[in-house]
Amino acid sequence: MSLATHDSTARSEAAEPLMVLQGIGKSFGGVAVLEDVDFSLFSGRVLGLAGENGAGKSTLMKVLSGVHQADAGTLTLRGRAVRFVTPRQAMDAGIAIIHQELNLVPTLSAGENIFLGREPLRWGRIDWKRLFRRAGELLESLEQSTDPRTPVARLSIGQQQMVEIARALSLDAEIIVMDEPTDALTDVETAVLERVVRTLRGAGKSLVLITHRLAEIFRMCDDVAVLRDGRLVHQGPTASSSEDQLIQRMVGRELADRYPYEPPRLGETVLEVKDMVAPGVQGVTFSARAGEVLGFGGLMGAGRTEMCRALCGDVPRESGEVRIHGRGVRFTSPGQGLGAGLVYVPEDRKQSGLVLDHSVADNMSLTALPAFCGPLGIIRHARARAAVDHYIEAFRIKLNDPQQRVQTLSGGNQQKVSLAKALMSEPEVVILDEPTRGVDVGAKREIYLLINRLKRQGKCVLLISSEMPELMGLSDRIVVLANGRVSGEFLRDDATQEKIMTARFGGENRQCQ
Repeated sequence: MSLATHDSTARSEAAEPLMVLQGIGKSFGGVAVLEDVDFSLFSGRVLGLAGENGAGKSTLMKVLSGVHQADAGTLTLRGRAVRFVTPRQAMDAGIAIIHQELNLVPTLSAGENIFLGREPLRWGRIDWKRLFRRAGELLESLEQSTDPRTPVARLSIGQQQMVEIARALSLDAEIIVMDEPTDALTDVETAVLERVVRTLRGAGKSLVLITHRLAEIFRMCDDVAVLRDGRLVHQGPTASSSEDQLIQRMVGRELADRYPYEPPRLGETVLEVKDMVAPGVQGVTFSARAGEVLGFGGLMGAGRTEMCRALCGDVPRESGEVRIHGRGVRFTSPGQGLGAGLVYVPEDRKQSGLVLDHSVADNMSLTALPAFCGPLGIIRHARARAAVDHYIEAFRIKLNDPQQRVQTLSGGNQQKVSLAKALMSEPEVVILDEPTRGVDVGAKREIYLLINRLKRQGKCVLLISSEMPELMGLSDRIVVLANGRVSGEFLRDDATQEKIMTARFGGENRQCQ
């Protein structure tokens, strides 16, 4: 029997469901990922799918779209039983899915990616003029000025996401699944996506939005469904739920304090940056102390990530000074920064933070290998294994075995591995670039508690976050960047959303030195 609670008003607003999944079960290697899931989609409605990392959200949508086949249960589309053995069959039936991980060919143009495998033909040859014209129209409908002839490799992550969305629109699908579509989008691009979603809903499409950003569910979705441990525990109208209720359904418990802030016990100044100039950074100056969380806000492209990369030695610093404990440093590689006690956890865990085809254990221990080696350089595997087990338990990482490849984990669990990898080297300065991106609310709280633990240990923490409540909820001070420069600096008690927003758009509003 399903655990889900269904609200009858969801069904009353649509005569018949467009698609019904009933009693869906799916296991991998003997581990049940989905159990007895009942799930309904309606035309002209947007359904938000919520749940912790590893709850089964992406697996359920892959069953829906033919990537996986269910071990148990039935799929009914427009009143007829269906079984998709391949994604192409689901696509031909009018189902499109935009995966969390982009599936684009970097060497091909945006237009070629949009119509890959479905190129328009004329006289047996690809009609390039028609292809690029239609691709341009789709991108324009998404308020994108991208030239469809531009190679995807030259586009930003946000622009690539829009190409993925354009590809789904090109299918003229009746059911469109978006898996974390705003994860890499700017605020402006997210607003565009919301307008596109409203247009598609008005055209009678059925949309599924998988997101960890609960505010998006309440802004964009008519209905919401919650998965927990592979079971559907709720499906009903969004209006009948509150954010706190959703969280409780997702994690099975209340999260009374979303941002568990702890006052700092400030120590000496650990990090000093003066007039730093680097690619994308124009004369940034700040300092940070032991036991302090210094938050960095700003719009995408403001220079926050560029600043982090220059600090750790990933990109060259052109001028300016960086001091750790009063000693001037200039790193030419992240490894040198690591040796000096500075570690950077990048926002793009797949490209920069992890070695995806290696095991969880290998990834975690990578930065701390010298500590696990004996006098002859031989790795003491028992010691390394104990450290890995400690972080798996402390971070509540869901996996089958520490030797499991990282790429098989959910996005949130991959992020936890990336954090553990950085902290295992026991650094003094920890730079966290969007540490909770793509992470569910339960895992977010665990990361917040970890940040508090770092504070208590006297670490100097630089926190880069695009989520305003997170930035304000965790930081002791907030520095705002705009166009590669510091445009505002605020003490915790003085910071307001209005002040930070003004600074994000380049308004000078320095409140503390």
